[in-house]
Amino acid sequence: MPIRAAVDIGGTFTDVVAFDDETGQMILGKSLSTPRDLIEGIVEAVGTAGVAVTDIGHLVHGSTIVVNALIERHGARTALVTTAGFRDVYEIGRINRPDAFNLSFTKHRPLVTRDMIFEVAERLLADGTVTTPLDEQGVRAVARELAGRDIEAVAVILLHAYRNPVHEQRVGEILREELPGRYVTLSHEITREYREYERTSTVAANAFVGPLVSDYLGRMADRIQVPLAIMQSNGGVSDVSTAARQCVQMLESGPAGGVVGTIALCEALGYRDAIAFDMGGTTAKSAVIRDLTFPLASDYYLGGYLTGLPIRIPCLDIVEVGTGGGSVAWLDTAGGIHVGPRSAGADPGPACYGRGGTHPTITDAAVVLGHLSPDGNLAGGLHLDGDAARRAMQDLAAELDMDAVRTAAGVIAIGAAAMANSVRAVTTERGLDPRDFALVAYGGNGPLHVSLVARELSIGRVVIPPVPAVFSALGMLMADARRDVVQTGVQTLEPGMAEHLDAMCSELEATCERELLMNDVGFTDVEFVRAADMRYVGQEHTVTVTLPAFDAGAASVAQLKKDFDTVHQQRYSHSAPDEPAQIVSLRVSAIGRLTKPDLAKIAEGSDAPPPEAGTGHREVIFDPVDGAVSTRVYTRAKLLAGNRIEGPAVIEEPTTTTLLRPGDTLEVDGFGNLLIEIGG
Repeated sequence: MPIRAAVDIGGTFTDVVAFDDETGQMILGKSLSTPRDLIEGIVEAVGTAGVAVTDIGHLVHGSTIVVNALIERHGARTALVTTAGFRDVYEIGRINRPDAFNLSFTKHRPLVTRDMIFEVAERLLADGTVTTPLDEQGVRAVARELAGRDIEAVAVILLHAYRNPVHEQRVGEILREELPGRYVTLSHEITREYREYERTSTVAANAFVGPLVSDYLGRMADRIQVPLAIMQSNGGVSDVSTAARQCVQMLESGPAGGVVGTIALCEALGYRDAIAFDMGGTTAKSAVIRDLTFPLASDYYLGGYLTGLPIRIPCLDIVEVGTGGGSVAWLDTAGGIHVGPRSAGADPGPACYGRGGTHPTITDAAVVLGHLSPDGNLAGGLHLDGDAARRAMQDLAAELDMDAVRTAAGVIAIGAAAMANSVRAVTTERGLDPRDFALVAYGGNGPLHVSLVARELSIGRVVIPPVPAVFSALGMLMADARRDVVQTGVQTLEPGMAEHLDAMCSELEATCERELLMNDVGFTDVEFVRAADMRYVGQEHTVTVTLPAFDAGAASVAQLKKDFDTVHQQRYSHSAPDEPAQIVSLRVSAIGRLTKPDLAKIAEGSDAPPPEAGTGHREVIFDPVDGAVSTRVYTRAKLLAGNRIEGPAVIEEPTTTTLLRPGDTLEVDGFGNLLIEIGG
C-alpha cells in the first residue's frame, strides 16, 4: 500500500514524516531548508527518509512561504479596487494608538500603496441592499489602466460584500476578462465578516502573495506528482486549488500541525488541557488547548498587534516570538544584550554548524555549556563544531568583558525568558494560569530548553512526545479536511429565536459541506461544529462561544446566554448576566475525517533504564556558579516504558536532545513519551 507522508518546511530545517500502513513503520527525514528553491529541499528531505517520491500515496504539506513573503514584503505588484469614497480605509486603518507614549511609534505599513488603490462607483447597505448600481464601464476603465501599469495581482474589496457579493462577483468577472493571466481575488471569497479595514487588509495580503504561492503550489504538484493536501492555519487540510485561491489560509500551516499533534497526544494521555510549545531553529510558538478543542483566534496580526497588519481568517491562536536555536545574540548601541529576532537561519546557520556562520546563537551557547555534545552530530548530515561555537561566544563575551561560559548561560536565560513570554501571551493574557496545564514541548530545540522555560512559568509537568523535532509534520498526518465559514449578521438574542438560529446554521453548514466536497483529499464522514461571536449590547468587540444544540426552544437560547457570560467572565474577569447580548457573526466548521496513523506503544521495562540505554557521561554546566556537572547521557530509542531517570541527565536522539536539570524527574510512558516532573 502507498505511504502517507507529511513535509513541514521551517526556517532552518525541512522535516518529513512518512507512515507505512502495511508495516506500521514510521520513517523520518530531515534536511536543511533551501530558501532559494523550497521544492528542492522537499525532495532532499524525502530522500533522507529513504522513501521514493513515487511510493508516496498521500502527501500533506505545510510551509512558511506565505508568512515569509508577507513579512519580507516579497510579493506581487498588487492593485486594490474598492468602493468609491473608501480609498483610504487601508492606509488609515484603526485610529487607536496602542503604544501611546512611544515617540518613535509608527503605524502599520500597507502592502499596497495609495497610488495603486482604485475606486469604482457602487454601494450596498449593511443589510446587503443595493442603493447604487455597479458602474461596469467604470470597472472596465480601471481594468484598462491596470493593464497599462503591468499589474500582477488585483484585490477587490467592496463595501458590505460580506452580506451580498453580487457587485464583487461582477467586478471579478470583468477584471478576469480584461486582465487575463492576472491573479484576481475577491474579499467575500476569503472572509465574510464585517470590519472594512480588516477585510481590506486580508484580501490585499491574499493578492500580494497569490502569484508567488499559486506558482509554487503548481510547480510542486507538477514535480511531486502525488495526491497533495495543504495544511491550513485552521488546523485542517485542503486541496491545492483551494489553497492557491486562498493563500493566506497557509499563514500558520507549519505550527498548526504541531497543535493538531498535541491534541492527538492529549487524547492518548487522557489530558483535556495542555500548552503546545514549539521551539525550532528560528522561532518559538505557543498555543493553549482547552477541552481538546482547537484554539481559534478572533484576530490575527501579522507582525504583532502594535504595528502589524490584521488578517481576518479562521486561524489557530498561536503566539510566536523570534527566539529559536538559530537566534543571534547581539549588543545594542548602549551595550545591552539581546537574543533574536534575527536568526542565522539554515545558511550559514549557527557557528557550530561549521558552514561559515560567525554570529553567536542559542545553539552555540548550548554547545559551549555542554547541553549539546561539542563533537556530536545533528540531523541533515551536520557535525557540530565545538571550537567554532566557543570562538563565536568568546567574541561576544569579550565585548561584555565576561567569560564565554557566563555569557552562554546568559544567552540561554534571556532566550528562555522570551519563550516564557510567548506562553504567557496565550495563558495569563487570556485569563488562564499556566500552572494548570501540562507543557508539551517539541521542535528541534523545545526539549533542550523546556525545563528552564517551565521553571520561568512555575509549570510542574512537561511532556516530550516521540520524534519531537518532526512533531509538527507528524501532526499534519493527524489533521482532517476542514472548511470554515463565517457570516456576519448582528442580531439581539431573543428567547424565541432558536429555530431561526438553527436554520441559519444549517444553511451555513450546507455551504461549508459544498465547499469541503470540492477538496479532493479523500475524507469520509463529515462533522459540523457551530459557534457564534457574541457581545453585550453596546459593546464593540466580541468573544466566541460554542453554540448549544437548538432543540429546546427558549431553554437553548438561555443556555447560550449563560455560556456567553461564562466565556466573557473568563476572558475579561467580569460579566453582566442581566444585560442583553447580541450575536454578531455565526461560525460553522465542516470537518471531513481522514485516516490517521496509530500511535505505537513501546516495550515494557523496569524503573531502571536498561544498561545499553546509557552511553556514558558528559560535563554539563547548568549554573556557572556551580561549574560543570558530570551528567549521565542516555539514548532515547533504547529506553523502555516505565523507566525513570533522575536529573541531571541528557537524553539524545538523532534529531534533538532532551535536557533534565538537577531536580527534574523523568518517566517513560507506554507510548514512549517522556513525562517530566520539573524540580525547583
